[in-house]
Amino acid sequence: MKKTTTSFYDILGVSSATICLVHCLIFPLLTILPLGISHNPVIDLLFALIGLFAVIKIIKKSSLLISSILIVSMSLIWISVLSDLFFEIHLDLIYFGGTGMIIGHLMNYKIHKKQHH
Repeated sequence: MKKTTTSFYDILGVSSATICLVHCLIFPLLTILPLGISHNPVIDLLFALIGLFAVIKIIKKSSLLISSILIVSMSLIWISVLSDLFFEIHLDLIYFGGTGMIIGHLMNYKIHKKQHH
């Protein structure tokens, strides 16, 4: 049962971080086109909340290295999202945080897959 739960949270975390990273990389290009699309930091906040949920569930059962990667990455994401939400300042920390989240979740998934097979 623990294997399935951990795998679910890792898959949720990787999916959320990947979608967020793609959103953060492609969205600025879409704002150049005259489509009437504007940036909404609430979308970034939604991704950050999903990621936070997955990280909280995973760090309790992960190694120190993986927990550290996920916590630092989540911190970078939250700093970037909150600075955009409150101060309207876009920080590039979100790209590093998203990449770190993907790496941390993939590492955790591989380790748990090895332990349970």
